[in-house]
Amino acid sequence: MEDFMGIKVVVSFSGGKDSMLSLHKAISLGYEPIALMTTINKSKGESWFHDISIDLLKQVSSSTSIPLLIVECEGDNYEKSFENALKSMKTLGAEGCVFGDIDIEHHRKWGEERCNNTKLKSIFPLWQNNREQLVKEFIDLGYKAIIKKVNLNNLSSDFLGKTLNYDLIEEIKSTGSDICGENGEYHTFVYNGPIFSKEILFKNSMKITNENSLILEIL
Repeated sequence: MEDFMGIKVVVSFSGGKDSMLSLHKAISLGYEPIALMTTINKSKGESWFHDISIDLLKQVSSSTSIPLLIVECEGDNYEKSFENALKSMKTLGAEGCVFGDIDIEHHRKWGEERCNNTKLKSIFPLWQNNREQLVKEFIDLGYKAIIKKVNLNNLSSDFLGKTLNYDLIEEIKSTGSDICGENGEYHTFVYNGPIFSKEILFKNSMKITNENSLILEIL
């Protein structure tokens, strides 16, 4: 078995369940995470895709004792900004980047290209694992994730704000949606778990951002 003990890595971190589980598995394999790297939509001041505030990301960083690297991006410079951030992490000793992709080939290819361009190793701890088993493993490990965003074409507003558990994933399955939300059916925010020193506490309110998505504004 390959020894990864002490190899420094940066984690491509969305704040959601898959990136958190990939972080957990990377640590279990012996990797040393030196940064949670999160891309921020510069015009909104929130994370891309999951719409998580910088304040909440800072709280996760504090609770996990892993530094947060904020990467401000616009759509037209996303890849370049990502690669520049990887280069900065390389100067701090990072040898690779951890991604939370499971089985979508073009997602993996994107991560591999960013790492190839910066001479870093791309690491995919969840790759080709069963989607349902990964969600159940996440829950069984004791992580807590709230549904932060739903695509209303797939899931109703009733799912928003609920914490993932076995009953909820059965409800998600019953709608015909992917259990992992790999097709964008839903996104999560992880607020507690075994690598957290304290739970992230928040209040919440709803807001509709466009005709298809409903986002929980966590305060």
